[in-house]
Amino acid sequence: MALEGPLRYRIEFSPEAEEHLAFLTARERALVLDGVGRQLAHQPDAETRNRKLMRANPLAPWELRIGDCRVYYDVKRDPVPMVLVRAVGVKEHSQLRIAGKVVPI
Repeated sequence: MALEGPLRYRIEFSPEAEEHLAFLTARERALVLDGVGRQLAHQPDAETRNRKLMRANPLAPWELRIGDCRVYYDVKRDPVPMVLVRAVGVKEHSQLRIAGKVVPI
């Protein structure tokens, strides 16, 4: 008898999100990559203290908060379970900076 664990999602970064990572400090980048791997591999569409479904916006439907960093992503189930990271930025007070530019959300 085989026991199956929770569904594991493949995590991919869009080319834009990979560029956004370059604007983070090495420490922020390490925190984001670790946090994405730990928090989005299983049940990425379950709201938690650090994950929430966003109102309609141009970035993505989901936001993951990792300290001052924000990760915006989509969840796909077909043909394989996948999380697509669309944007990565830093929240400073009420402003979100992505790739060094203030982005309204």
